[in-house]
Amino acid sequence: MSDHDQLLVVIDPVARRTDGESVRIAKDVLCGGSEAKICLPQSHEEFARALARRGPRRPVVVGDDRALLRAVTLLHRDRRLGDDALALIPVGASVQLAHSLGVPAGAVAAARAVLDGAVRRLDLLVDESDGVVLGDLTIPAVRDPARDAADGHGASVWTTCRSLVRTLVRPAPPAPPPRRHRLRVEADGVLLTDLDQPVEGVTVRTAGGRAEVTVQHDAGSVPLRARALTVTVSGADFRYRADALITGPVRTRTWTMRQGAWGLTLPAA
Repeated sequence: MSDHDQLLVVIDPVARRTDGESVRIAKDVLCGGSEAKICLPQSHEEFARALARRGPRRPVVVGDDRALLRAVTLLHRDRRLGDDALALIPVGASVQLAHSLGVPAGAVAAARAVLDGAVRRLDLLVDESDGVVLGDLTIPAVRDPARDAADGHGASVWTTCRSLVRTLVRPAPPAPPPRRHRLRVEADGVLLTDLDQPVEGVTVRTAGGRAEVTVQHDAGSVPLRARALTVTVSGADFRYRADALITGPVRTRTWTMRQGAWGLTLPAA
């Protein structure tokens, strides 16, 4: 049996708690088509050790978007992200990022892609503190109700129920006007906007080997757009959402594009 057929299947504890049936199905498919070593870490530290000690086995993560981000971050910081292709079986409430990257929905389809798929090289945004962005980021951080509910478990459900009751007993208040922020945004050293031009938001996403930057000053203005290899944002303390995580506050951050920096196993074309 070749090294390519040997898998290290790391099952995130959140996936085991939220959807044990999908985890079981994924294990059955993978073990039926390859030599698979199953790892059940109980903490982030055990998760990291399992990846670091995988040897020649291909790493397969069973979990949600946060588990995928954790794996890519760990491999990047160990400078081993380019060594092997990563594979993912998305299990959990927050799997939008995984699907946007091309990972199939459903445990069976995703597991079959691990066994029969092909590696696709993907771009990566890396900041000066070794944080990674696989998809896109928003500044300031935009709350995602679906992700917040998944992250908060019962507390978020209770909050949602209380909000619904309040909505039923009295009219909802008018939405507050969008808050504007003073940010300086540079793309490859070219100034796009400065502190004297408040903005409603900034988005950065990977697109065709470049970072695509969009600056929105207000709802009625035409957004500024640029493509660059490096993007720097600075100003008053700000938070940003990168993929499934909120980071900050920070006063400055620079993201650098790494073209084809990592491999993800996806269904063969």
